[in-house]
Amino acid sequence: MQLTPLAAHGACALLFLADLLARALRIRWYLAGLGRRISLFDAFQLNAWGDAAAGLTPMRFGGELAKFAGLARCRVPAPVAVAALSLEATITYPLVALFGGGLAMRFAPDWWQEARPAVETALNSRWPAVAVVGALLLTLGLGMWWWRRRGPGASAPGQSRAALKSFPLWPVLAGIPLSLFNVVARTLMLPLLAMTLPAHPPFGVMAVGSFVLLYSQLVLPTPAGVGAVELGFLSGMAGDLGDASTPLLIAWRLYTVGAGALLGAVLAVATFGFRPIIAAVARVVGRSRPA
Repeated sequence: MQLTPLAAHGACALLFLADLLARALRIRWYLAGLGRRISLFDAFQLNAWGDAAAGLTPMRFGGELAKFAGLARCRVPAPVAVAALSLEATITYPLVALFGGGLAMRFAPDWWQEARPAVETALNSRWPAVAVVGALLLTLGLGMWWWRRRGPGASAPGQSRAALKSFPLWPVLAGIPLSLFNVVARTLMLPLLAMTLPAHPPFGVMAVGSFVLLYSQLVLPTPAGVGAVELGFLSGMAGDLGDASTPLLIAWRLYTVGAGALLGAVLAVATFGFRPIIAAVARVVGRSRPA
């Protein structure tokens, strides 16, 4: 099956916006279960801020901090905000694991058979780049480990656990399909873009590669996995995309990272202006430096 560029880009744009809306509804439902209500626009906005911060920070850890700040701006008490964000993580990450496991069981052999020759060739021909990226990732990973142990951090206060004791079941059940949609929508973007090629890898190969490249960013110690993700993409992790690899990489990065970061930045500037944002970033950077 081949898609026109208009159909593929239109589908990716719709998935991007639908995912933002779904996550806005999800956080609203969790807050409603905790006895707090915010507007749909505020929920949409704080998720956009979270996407911007996640795309600009290692291991996406800045996303939760930005959403916490957005909830504080909506006058949501800190224990309730921590409880709502904890619910998101508690429900979403098992779904990520289950979806990834299902993809692996169904498509991993085909993926490895398709991707292995390209990956091995790329590793043999680009081993200096692989070595440099690996050394940088190791150094940054050790730095992130030190920062999280010694630097400023936040832990969930005991009050957040108390807030969850009387939490109703309906927001959990309602949030499960929205969380699953988030995982599926983001995974589908790369296959949709690649299906514009006359000869593209099998769908399962592209889906497994897309999932691996997306969720490896949770453990890579560079903003949005910069460097390692690009190297993996161009090395054939999602199959052999030929001469179209670079433009497809740019488009895929735009939909999965760039669009969210740009939208979040625009909304933040529209809400706060430039100076407060620059001052806040400066404070975070200053606090994260070793004493």
